[in-house]
Amino acid sequence: MRTFLISKIRAASVVAADAIASAPQAALSSTAATPRARDRADSPRESQLKVVAFGDSLTSGHRLPKTDTYPAILERSLRDSGLPFSVVNHGINGDTTAGAVRRLDAVLAEHPHILIVAFGANDGLRGVPVPQVRANLEKVIERAQEDDVKVLLVGMEALPLYGWQYTIDFHHVFPELAAKYGVPLVPFMLNGVLGNPDLMSQDGIHPNAAGARMIAGNIWTALRPLAQALVASAD
Repeated sequence: MRTFLISKIRAASVVAADAIASAPQAALSSTAATPRARDRADSPRESQLKVVAFGDSLTSGHRLPKTDTYPAILERSLRDSGLPFSVVNHGINGDTTAGAVRRLDAVLAEHPHILIVAFGANDGLRGVPVPQVRANLEKVIERAQEDDVKVLLVGMEALPLYGWQYTIDFHHVFPELAAKYGVPLVPFMLNGVLGNPDLMSQDGIHPNAAGARMIAGNIWTALRPLAQALVASAD
């Protein structure tokens, strides 16, 4: 397990600048009531199908053109596969699972059919207690499911900055939540990215456009069947 985690958690440093150079931006807020499933069209085919990518700088695409971010790449992949989804980018540099809870009303106000939940890197870098990380993610998943939104959970690892037990406990959060709530899981968002200079930006910390394509590929394997099932359910 230790060797496995060493190879995996290296990738978490891709977003180290979030914790060092960028404080979390002001949370988005909404005074509107949380959108319920009944507020959306009765059938997904009756309105624009929508995915919201919800996360930190790995989602926003630190210093990347909008078209090179992984949400934009996923939108093209969906449409190329005959799946008429738009993908909205709700990534904010430096954000955490606590920020996700604060921003959730605004995100659900987008009326997504699928919510990609991609948080945890900054929590791990800051040593946020694992029970708090878990509780925050539970709130996000539960609220989304209450609104009949399909959740795709994206896993992250924590550097061993706070002891190996913290790293191991953090590692287990994502598969355990996926099993608890019956949602698909991308085991590790940054798989294959860190350690490859061809996939890193000039700052040596964030993925470049090629790295974003790799991240999109990691997520695509779980997103495509979820999107296909959603469309099929409307037939």
